[in-house]
Amino acid sequence: MSLSRRTVLSTAAVGIATVAAANAQTPNAPAGTPQPTRPGRGGTDHGPRNVPLELQNPDIYVPPATDHGTVANLKFPFSQSHMRLERGGWTRQVTERELGISKNIAGVDMRLNTGGVRELHWHKAAEWAYMLYGRARITAVDQDGRNFADDVGVGDLWYFPAGIPHSIQGLEPDGCEFLLVFDDGSFSEDNTFLISDWFKHVPPDVLAKNFGVPASSFASTPDPSELYIFPLPVPGPLASDRIPGASPVPQSFSHRLMAQDPIRTKSGTVRIADSKNFPASVTIAAALVEILPGGMRELHWHPNTDEWQYYIENTGNTPLRFLEMFKSSYYADVSLNRWMALTPPELVQGTLKLDATVMSALRKGPAPVVPA
Repeated sequence: MSLSRRTVLSTAAVGIATVAAANAQTPNAPAGTPQPTRPGRGGTDHGPRNVPLELQNPDIYVPPATDHGTVANLKFPFSQSHMRLERGGWTRQVTERELGISKNIAGVDMRLNTGGVRELHWHKAAEWAYMLYGRARITAVDQDGRNFADDVGVGDLWYFPAGIPHSIQGLEPDGCEFLLVFDDGSFSEDNTFLISDWFKHVPPDVLAKNFGVPASSFASTPDPSELYIFPLPVPGPLASDRIPGASPVPQSFSHRLMAQDPIRTKSGTVRIADSKNFPASVTIAAALVEILPGGMRELHWHPNTDEWQYYIENTGNTPLRFLEMFKSSYYADVSLNRWMALTPPELVQGTLKLDATVMSALRKGPAPVVPA
């Protein structure tokens, strides 16, 4: 998760003079090192300290005056997640183990090299994905024997329901990277059901009877430790992977998010994908939010479920882009602005003691990204 440059700067501006005075009392602290102090509050920290981490979390180390009480940790960076390195790429995850408050959703960041394959597998949790980089080929087969194959690129989504076996392979020119989102906070990428594991745990004579071939046919089945994410030749055109006579799944497991017309304001855009426009995605709803410099995601809340976020680009001179994910079949938010605008004005004004300027500025229509 990236940090806002604006947040860092605004926090640093809380009391530069106070920090300078505190540093003067702590001669071993590097110049510009923050201290947990505000005028009349806190005191110097003589260490031991982890200054780089403190600089990344300024509002935790020097809480703003608006803070009150303590909340659970609300973020965990993928950069602190264990990286599993395989022959065909790598993977890392943030689950309930790393981010204890995330009970409903777990996330996996995965890289497949050119030709790299995420082995044929399935899991009890549903899988939603956003393509971050490159191109991939995805395949799946449903419980009625209908199959699916598609090539996906940056900004595309896929969704595989729980129990649906599937695969992913990196394509040319440089494989792919993608974010996986699972509808279970306790999900673990290490506990998926691999096809190689199945073969290795079934006696060859049973496999022989199942497939109607000699048991010797399975003498070369690789050990699961050799697979999981492994290299294969890059497949040919998508049409070459079509299975003759196979029926397609009734609802596509992929979705072109960037082809959608977004909700657009002068300060940014929002693209929403849920079961209304991506019918297969019945347990995960999402929004891709882009905020231009100086913009702000308006004050709001979600009435139906928790929100899990993934930050794609940092703020600063370029747009901030992040994903909002929800364990739900539909996306819903309630805007503070619209709530007030659609409530009898006398009630709102009498409750909050607002003047006419505020009341006349309230918006009845959607504006998820506003100027700041």
